[in-house]
Amino acid sequence: MNRLSAVLWLSLLAFVAPQVHAQANTVPSQPHLLVKGAGTRTVMPDRFTVELLVTSTDLQTDTARATVQRHVEAVLAAFKRHHAVASTVRADNLSIQAEHRYTESRRQEYVGTRVSRRLQGAFTTTTDLQAFLRAVDASEELQISGMRPGYSDERALRAQLKGEAAAQTREAARHLAAAYGARITGLYSISDVAPSFAYGVQAGTWPSGNEGVAPPAPPAPSPPAPDSVDVTGSRGAESVAAAPITYTENVYAIFLISDGT
Repeated sequence: MNRLSAVLWLSLLAFVAPQVHAQANTVPSQPHLLVKGAGTRTVMPDRFTVELLVTSTDLQTDTARATVQRHVEAVLAAFKRHHAVASTVRADNLSIQAEHRYTESRRQEYVGTRVSRRLQGAFTTTTDLQAFLRAVDASEELQISGMRPGYSDERALRAQLKGEAAAQTREAARHLAAAYGARITGLYSISDVAPSFAYGVQAGTWPSGNEGVAPPAPPAPSPPAPDSVDVTGSRGAESVAAAPITYTENVYAIFLISDGT
């Protein structure tokens, strides 16, 4: 590595902007700058997805299938009644398999056919989600397997954040080059995957962004899980809450440079 590359590499390690860091993946042999840009936005969720699992085990396969179908029809009706977004309602195909258990003597014993089906749907408000939860008679056969918040314009938001991150790499490279009297001559590579350092020294690790999860909350009261919807209270009086969601997109770029003199 020539002297100019080494000086600029050290400058990146000392650069104080929290969203710009050095990057190296397949690094060129000529002088270069390695920078990272990050676009971040915190939004309130406007989609609340609930996932359910319906199962039944019986010696008669058709009996188990009929039980599952009855629960599925009830859930689908509840989705419609409580204004689930139609395009998000999904019922997976039936899963049928033999069910066994181990006896006290550790022998495998056949107990019947297990039929299962997964369902999911999303609501636009926690009020509708809460009403749906009240309407569902959860049991061993009908289980709520998960709930999570989301953002309906996530794809467009991520594209915007990636553009902001790319612009940030260009701005950071321009300032760093100017600070050392260098001139940017071209873009060598750009990626949204965190690279590995390749300078023969331990330069630390890349911080991982919290894409699509809620930001940390104050110690008290305890916050809901970042990837779930928090439900508290007794049946008929649930309280449904969701934390804001933070999305982050990272861009890593290598710019070729030359001595400005």
